[in-house]
Amino acid sequence: MTQNKLLEIYNKWNKFSFGKRLFSWFFAQMAPYFKTIKPLVQELRPGFCQVLIKKRKIVQNHIGTMHVIAICNGLEMAMGAVAEASIPSHLRWIPKGMSLDYTAKAGTDIRCIADISDQEWVEGDFKVPVKALDENDVVVVQGHIMLWVSKKPEKKA
Repeated sequence: MTQNKLLEIYNKWNKFSFGKRLFSWFFAQMAPYFKTIKPLVQELRPGFCQVLIKKRKIVQNHIGTMHVIAICNGLEMAMGAVAEASIPSHLRWIPKGMSLDYTAKAGTDIRCIADISDQEWVEGDFKVPVKALDENDVVVVQGHIMLWVSKKPEKKA
């Protein structure tokens, strides 16, 4: 698999002490709603992405835990990054749905993970397993995001 543009940028910027923060800001510009969680892409490679969301007042709910919609936003960002970093160049994807279980209160910073390292890309429905873990490695949200994968249209001359 050849390295794509997103991975090239991540790996190039990751060499700098502020590179992960810069890349996270850059990637969040692609879907501006991602900026609301101030994400930090901690790791990105083909098949795997981990995004950190810090527990701040703006992402908390009325009981002082991380709001599940903020976590869903982080999971969607991790899924988008792993999809872009992994999909073969002749295919394209679009989110089709999300199925998640809220399994525990999220009282700390949260790591959002999308892991498709053991999957082959196929046209049609493509499930991306996602999970969110707290600082004690307790799973607070888990499930999958369904993508619709299709061939890119041929370019006309």
